[in-house]
Amino acid sequence: MLIIDDEAPIRRFLRAALEAEGHHVTEAATGRAGIEAAALTTPEAVILDLGLPDMDGRAVLGELRQWSAVPVLVLSVRAGEAEKVALLDAGAQDYVTKPFGIREVLARLRGLLRDRGPEPPQGAALTIADLTIDAAARTVTKAGAPVKLTRKEFDLLWLLASNAGRLVTQGAALEHVWGKAHREDSQYLRVFIRQLRAKIGCDAGNPRYIFTEPGVGYRFADG
Repeated sequence: MLIIDDEAPIRRFLRAALEAEGHHVTEAATGRAGIEAAALTTPEAVILDLGLPDMDGRAVLGELRQWSAVPVLVLSVRAGEAEKVALLDAGAQDYVTKPFGIREVLARLRGLLRDRGPEPPQGAALTIADLTIDAAARTVTKAGAPVKLTRKEFDLLWLLASNAGRLVTQGAALEHVWGKAHREDSQYLRVFIRQLRAKIGCDAGNPRYIFTEPGVGYRFADG
């Protein structure tokens, strides 16, 4: 387990709790040191503070995601919904606001280690109308033109499209893409569905691909 936080008391507090749970713990007080430690130690998960002295935690997350899929739990005093959505979109698996309770952090970490996130089957590809989704390459094209999606937007699109014609409930989508800890966070799903529709050219008022089942979930067009 890697802790990236510039506050020594918080690192000590987390280390004691994590070691009591049987985890091997590495600490870093700066973003750059944390990135180097992640490369050298290949941790099972990363606990990342956003307010680091040398670089913003979001930049650290961005660098990690260039070469690693390690689960990341963000710790921060920033509690706004937009901030949380942006970090989850950038590749964080979960978010805990400071001040935090250690039991909550440990529970969230157990969830991350239990649910590493969705990985589409290698070699799978789907074509629905003029939309082609390649799971192996993690690419999407519409009428031959590339559609740029974030990691979580792609995961959500793949989940819906691979279940074309079938209802995907809000809870199932949230759990599959964000993990069990976010099963009730329907605001994340609404934001990402809106972003996804905008990128693939799907009008909520007259949908072509993603159909809403009010209060229940979403259904992807089957042709």
